[in-house]
Amino acid sequence: MLTTNEPAPDDMPLCCSTYDVAVVGGGIVGLASARELILRHPTLSFILLEKEKDLAIHQSGHNSGVIHSGIYYTPGSLKARLCGKGATMAYEYLDKKGLPYKRCGKLIVAVEREEIPRLKALYERGQKNNVRDLTMIDAKGIREREPYCRGLMALDSPYTGIVDWRLVSLAYGKDFQEAGGTVVTEYEASDMAMVKESPAGITDGMKYPIAIRDSKGTEVRCRYVLTCGGLYSDRLAQISGCSPDPRIIPFRGDYLVLKPEKHYLVRGNIYPVPDPRFPFLGVHFTPRMDGSVWLGPNAVLAFKREGYKLYDFDARDFGDALSFRGPAGVRAQALDRDGNLVDDFVFDVGVGDVGSRVLHVRNAPSPAATSSLAIAEMVADEVERRFSL
Repeated sequence: MLTTNEPAPDDMPLCCSTYDVAVVGGGIVGLASARELILRHPTLSFILLEKEKDLAIHQSGHNSGVIHSGIYYTPGSLKARLCGKGATMAYEYLDKKGLPYKRCGKLIVAVEREEIPRLKALYERGQKNNVRDLTMIDAKGIREREPYCRGLMALDSPYTGIVDWRLVSLAYGKDFQEAGGTVVTEYEASDMAMVKESPAGITDGMKYPIAIRDSKGTEVRCRYVLTCGGLYSDRLAQISGCSPDPRIIPFRGDYLVLKPEKHYLVRGNIYPVPDPRFPFLGVHFTPRMDGSVWLGPNAVLAFKREGYKLYDFDARDFGDALSFRGPAGVRAQALDRDGNLVDDFVFDVGVGDVGSRVLHVRNAPSPAATSSLAIAEMVADEVERRFSL
């Protein structure tokens, strides 16, 4: 018999494994949330299920790698609170674990006079969001920080940094496993259902009433489920009886890469003043932990949810995007049926016996990587509230 916080014996098939909580999704939000939950509840048994053979290889491993400081968000909003808190927690975690990062800073540069009022408003917003060490600098200050950058005025945010967020994600996963959690890869959850009887060899009745099955018919039994499906969060919600909305529409961000001999031109992150006509931050220079420098991104409709190359195509993903009336004129975000960006953090619980035991994270606040530890605290609070762990 599998008891609380004991891993399944090597000879026990996965179809007979039982856990108190199953977390579906091995990206940075799923890993951080699983870590937070098991640290709070070390006597419970946890399993994390990931459809790929490796963890954190999609959005968590395909981002700009910036540790954001929380300048842009509306003061008092959830994004502002989570990003500010999350950045502090991230730096503390990186120092504790000895993970590499660079606090290279960021300049938001006004190059036209009409941009200066927006830059000053952004400074006031950053002040209200308690962004550390944020200052306004003039043209001379810009040259001192970035010798090859020219502008009239800029916001200087030295608290902004860069890191490899996939490396951080894997560290979360290691913490989870060291605390007794089980990680299973190449397990794509395709169905969630209530079961009518206990699995063979289990004698404590219907303590584990939820069956999560993959396409091969393999089954994991659990008491409760938390899904952090990222690009597939809407489809995971559907299989437990939730509405598919907000819908995930895939947009791909393309970057250019500076030639190695030109890396000296950029020291830290260099951003334009955001244009209020567009729902993104504009094309910017981003140094990377591997020494490269990226310039971008754009935002183009992708033909596949996990389509990182120009011609990647999936008929179902593309059909969903074309048949959904929401995506016109927006970038990669969760969208409602009117095409509005869903900026709020969305928790969702399904209907019926299955849905009442499944909690979905539907739209992690941007930037999710920076905020991951703060998000994990909020997710764990919600899991405890709904399921009385």
